[in-house]
Amino acid sequence: MTSREAPSPKQIEAAVLEARANVEAILSQVRQVIVGKHEVLRYVAAGMVTEGCHILFEDMPGLAKSVMASALSQASGCEFRRVQFTPDLLPGDITGGSIYDQNAGTFSLRQGPIFTNFLLADEINRASPKTQSALLEAMAEKQVSIEGATHRLPSPFMVLATQNPVEQEGTYPLPEAQLDRFMLKLSMGYPSREEEREILERRARRGQDNFQVTPVASSEILHRLARAIEHVHVSGPVYDYITDIITRTRSHPDVLAGSSPRGSLAVFKLARSWAALSGRTYVIPEDVRALAVPALAHRIILRPQARLSGRAAKDVMADILQATPLPKFTVKP
Repeated sequence: MTSREAPSPKQIEAAVLEARANVEAILSQVRQVIVGKHEVLRYVAAGMVTEGCHILFEDMPGLAKSVMASALSQASGCEFRRVQFTPDLLPGDITGGSIYDQNAGTFSLRQGPIFTNFLLADEINRASPKTQSALLEAMAEKQVSIEGATHRLPSPFMVLATQNPVEQEGTYPLPEAQLDRFMLKLSMGYPSREEEREILERRARRGQDNFQVTPVASSEILHRLARAIEHVHVSGPVYDYITDIITRTRSHPDVLAGSSPRGSLAVFKLARSWAALSGRTYVIPEDVRALAVPALAHRIILRPQARLSGRAAKDVMADILQATPLPKFTVKP
C-alpha cells in the first residue's frame, strides 16, 4: 500500500492480517517471560501499534512492569531505556543537554535517555512536577527542545510509566495535563496462585535472573503496522457510540470534569488497533466498550462528594457504559 492511492479491500485485509500475525509473534516472545496477564498484554500490544500511545501503570512494586517493557522492546527489535524517577532528578537528566568540545570550540548535543523507542519512566510520581513536565513535549510531539533547539525523537517512541498507588510520602501526583497524555492507564495486578508457582518454576529452569527474548520485528515493521491500522473502517454508529460515551462523562452527576476530545481520539484510535488484533478490518461497538475504561477513567475528575463516598473513576465509567446502549450495527463495513 502507498499513501498516494487508496488501498483495495483485499490489500487492507492482507495488511491487517499481517499486523495481527506480527503482533502475535511479539506477544509470543513476551509470554515466554511474563506469566499470565493476557488481557494486559493485549492492551499493551494495541497501544504499541497505535500512533502516539503512551501507557501509565499504577501498581505495587515487583509485578514485572519493567520486565514486560524490556521484553516487549526486545521482541520488537527496538531500543529500550529505563529512568528511575527520584526527587533529585532534573529535566536535563532525561532530555540531555549541550556539552562544550574544547578541541573543536563548539557545543554538541549529549542525548539523554529519552532518545529511544521504548522509555520506562519508573515511579514517575517521585520526581518533581518540573521534571515530570520534561516528558510532555516528547509525548505530545515526539520531539524535545534543548537550549532553544528542537530535536526529533526516534520513531516509534512510546513512554511506559509506573507509579506506586500506596506510597504517598515524597511523591508528586501527576497533573491532569500529563495524565491526559497517557492513552491508557493499566494495572498488572497480582498473579494467581498457579501463575505464582509457574513464575518460580520458570526461574528454576532458566537458572539465572536474566532472560533472553528473540527479536521478531523491527521499527520499520511497527511503522508498517501503524499504517495498516489507519485503514481499519469505522462506521457511523460507532462514531456515535464513542461520542455518546464521551458526552456522558461530562454530564454524569459524580463528575466535575469529563473527558477532553483527546479522550475520544484515544478510544477511536485504540478501537481500530483492537479490531485489527482481532483480525477484523472494521471496528464494532464491543471494541469501543472493551477500551473505554482503561482509555477514559484516568481522564475524568470526580466531585469531592463522590470521592468521599468511596466512588472511583472506573465505577463512574461502568455506570456510563451501562447507561449507553450498544448501537444497532451492521457487521459488514
